[in-house]
Amino acid sequence: MLMLGFAGFMGLLKIVLMALAAFALFDAAFRREDAFRAAGKQTKVFWLVILGIALVVSYLFSILSILPAAGAVASIVYLVDVRPAVRALTGGNRGGWGRGKGRGGSSSDGPYGPYGPYNGGR
Repeated sequence: MLMLGFAGFMGLLKIVLMALAAFALFDAAFRREDAFRAAGKQTKVFWLVILGIALVVSYLFSILSILPAAGAVASIVYLVDVRPAVRALTGGNRGGWGRGKGRGGSSSDGPYGPYGPYNGGR
């Protein structure tokens, strides 16, 4: 019974690591190439190769081996260090994917946009 629970936990951990690597890979794929070089974080191709290998390794090998752990470290380094630097250079999600701050507006807009009572009621 205990081994069944351990195997279930390890299976969930493997799925989480694969999802982490897949998210990092897709995020890197949709970022601009020049932003990677401008941020001084290697190149886009480098990160695509590393994250692709991390995804394949996390799928093929047991979670208890060293290769999926190295892939998890690579994915975490991308998400914690590289992604914020690249996003800062591209202005949030512009050049990336998804919805975000790229819709216009000013940083001085209140909760009602540029026409709210806090902005002179323009």
